Amino acid sequence: MTEGDYPIGTPGQPWGEEERELWRQAQRVRRSYDAEVVAKLHPLSSSFELQCYGELTYAEGRYPLYGLINKHWNPELPWVLVTGGVHGYETSGVQGAIRFLEQHASNFFDAFNVAVAPCISPWGYETINRWNPLAIDPNRSFVTDSPSDEARLVMAWVAQLPGEPLAHFDLHETTDTDNSEFRPALAARDGQTLDVWAIPDGFYLVGDSEAPEPDFQRAMIAAVEQVTHIAPSDAQGRIIGERIAQEGVINYDVNRLGLCAGMTAAPYRTTTEVYPDSPQVDDENCILAQVAAVCAGLEYLQGIN
Repeated sequence: MTEGDYPIGTPGQPWGEEERELWRQAQRVRRSYDAEVVAKLHPLSSSFELQCYGELTYAEGRYPLYGLINKHWNPELPWVLVTGGVHGYETSGVQGAIRFLEQHASNFFDAFNVAVAPCISPWGYETINRWNPLAIDPNRSFVTDSPSDEARLVMAWVAQLPGEPLAHFDLHETTDTDNSEFRPALAARDGQTLDVWAIPDGFYLVGDSEAPEPDFQRAMIAAVEQVTHIAPSDAQGRIIGERIAQEGVINYDVNRLGLCAGMTAAPYRTTTEVYPDSPQVDDENCILAQVAAVCAGLEYLQGIN
């Protein structure tokens, strides 16, 4: 599907408020943020301080936003950041962040303080959407004067934590709906023509082209490979149109693009990309891949610090 096939808008013309409202009215709640996310956070109170860092108020409802930090924050240790659900439809990013909190984060308290924002876009989680209700992509909005409340509020929460994190793990997925829905919607919204790209079958990482840290990325790929398959490059040596830097790794300029991974000056940054539509995986395998990447990255940092 290209921009001309999308049911909302006129080809070649960016959306106005009428088209954005038509798009919003077509969205439906399909799962519960309270039941699937918030309810899992309160039982973690023995090890983590649950902080409500803001609330989104949309016509569809009110969404409290939560971040967690380890209770006994040690100012002598570096800290690390894990984010999920910047794109609410990318389920294993949210559930992987929660699983890390539930089962693994405390194993690293001797080496790191840990901060986790497991679901940055709860409306997107409930409606299984890439955008927020205003047809804004939060993951292009981690910029000064952000147009996305989702991005602005989590940036403010992170900014009040002491200093810069050592590492940031931003948990994502690449799905078949990227081609069937989200890129066509983007093309229609912006009045452009966008080609679809081959969806890679497997896990890959996106590093920061300005600070790629290839050994850090390699350690995560090696660990995830024990859990699930790594995405191969295409015939041109690319993944989603970007030339690979090494097996299973591409690099973006995360700051220039306004991506979540660029919200801090962390020297170690990575964006995970799980492929949940592969016939080789299920929901649990996708969650385990996310957790394996975070844990392997932290183990790598333990080894060099």
